Amino acid sequence: MNEIIKIKGLRKVYRMGKEKVVALNSIDLSINKGEICCILGTSGSGKSTLLNMVAGLEKPTRGEIIIKGKHIEKMNEKQVTKFRQENVGFVFQSYNLLTSLTAIENVAMPLIFGGCSKRKRNKMAGKILKDVGLGDRLHHKPSEMSGGQQQRVSIARAFVHSPEIVFADEPTGNLDTKTTMEVLKMIVDMAKEKNQTLIIVTHDPETCIFADKVIHVRDGDVQKIEVKDEIAGRNKVETTNS
Repeated sequence: MNEIIKIKGLRKVYRMGKEKVVALNSIDLSINKGEICCILGTSGSGKSTLLNMVAGLEKPTRGEIIIKGKHIEKMNEKQVTKFRQENVGFVFQSYNLLTSLTAIENVAMPLIFGGCSKRKRNKMAGKILKDVGLGDRLHHKPSEMSGGQQQRVSIARAFVHSPEIVFADEPTGNLDTKTTMEVLKMIVDMAKEKNQTLIIVTHDPETCIFADKVIHVRDGDVQKIEVKDEIAGRNKVETTNS
C-alpha cells in the first residue's frame, strides 16, 4: 500500500488567557491509501483535535501534515478548502444535514463545487441513496427521518463524489447498538469497494473491529498503534472473556 497521509512532529497548543493548553504534543503518523484506520481515545485525549488538524480544519502550532504529497499546513484557507472539496468526505456524529433540504438535495451538495449539472447531481445522489437503502426517502427532509436514516444520508453525502479520504468523527455516537453495527459496516464496505482511505475517530473500542489500524491517543500523544492481526487477537480475547 502507498502512503497517502504523513504527519511529522504535529503539535497543537491552545491559548486561553494566560494559560496554555497542550492538545497535541508531538505526533508522528503515517496512513496508507485504502487503509481503514481508527483514532481511539477518551474525551479530552486529543483525538478530535488530531482529526481537525489532518482534515485542514485547524492549523497546527508546529509540525507537518502531508496528504498526497502536499503540505496541508502551508495552504491558505482558500487552497485547503479547494483541496478538501476535491479529495475529502466527512461523516459527523450530529449528521450536519441542512434541515430545509431533502435527502437528495443534501447529498447532491458536494457535487455543486465540482461543476456537475443539476440533472447529473440528482442522478448520482439518487443512486447512492438507493445504495445505502434510502431509495424511498429521496424527497424526505431530515425531520421526517430517524437518526439512523439521517446518518445514512450523511454517509451518502460523504461518498457521493468518490473522495480519496473519508473522515468520520464519532459517526455512530447518536445511534443504538444495532444501528451502529449496520452503519459501521456500510461505511467500511463503501470505502473498501473503491479503495478509499477511511479514518474514524471514536471513544468506543467496539467501533474498531473493522479497522486495519487503531491509533490509541491519550493526553495528546499516540500511546500505541495496533495493526489488523493485533486488533483481531484483542477482539478474540475480549469475546472469550465476556
